Amino acid sequence: EVLTEDPETAFCTLANREDLNLEEGSIHHCLYQFTRNEKLTETNKLLCDVCTQRHYGPKKNIKSEKCIYTNAKKQMLISLAPPILTLHLKRFQQAGFNLRKVNRHIKFPEVIDLAPFCTAKCKNVAEGNTKVLYSLYGVVEHSGTMRSGHYTAYAKMRSMNNHLSDLVLRGQSPQALETEPVKGQWFHISDTHVQAVSASKVLSSQAYLLFYERLL
Repeated sequence: EVLTEDPETAFCTLANREDLNLEEGSIHHCLYQFTRNEKLTETNKLLCDVCTQRHYGPKKNIKSEKCIYTNAKKQMLISLAPPILTLHLKRFQQAGFNLRKVNRHIKFPEVIDLAPFCTAKCKNVAEGNTKVLYSLYGVVEHSGTMRSGHYTAYAKMRSMNNHLSDLVLRGQSPQALETEPVKGQWFHISDTHVQAVSASKVLSSQAYLLFYERLL
């Protein structure tokens, strides 16, 4: 589906991106880089079939028709805030002909605001809201190398999130303002071994997958 957007608002977000604390090695920095505004120029110019058709008329002889390329801007933003947010961290990098495990710690918060990464016309955000908040409830961690290793998980046992139920079952946007993490107890799960842990232990883990549930 091709939509014609106002150039002045097409790249606008729900919240100001410039106010973010973009500490390198954090989830906010990763999301900012993933949703940054890119300029498509030179060999990356955009091929516009519509402009070509308008300039040369209906396509009859493709070989004799000259394609038109133009400079453009590209940005990936969230247009529909999900009930459950799953973030998959790339934990490998190319090293010659081999893949190497990335063990660097990535900082992630218990509550994250997606508004700076959502389009200003995000479909399921109530009008006037400038926050899209999520609370952490699960983490998957991988230890080892690219060839072998072990997966463990952190999960929060918590009370039912009524706002999340409304969003999943009835598609209703959360209205109440919640800025605190969902209360509960964290547990570390490794095969059949389960142990209660602190939130600080969870936040210091080498996250591979992060699971958040929507608060607002």
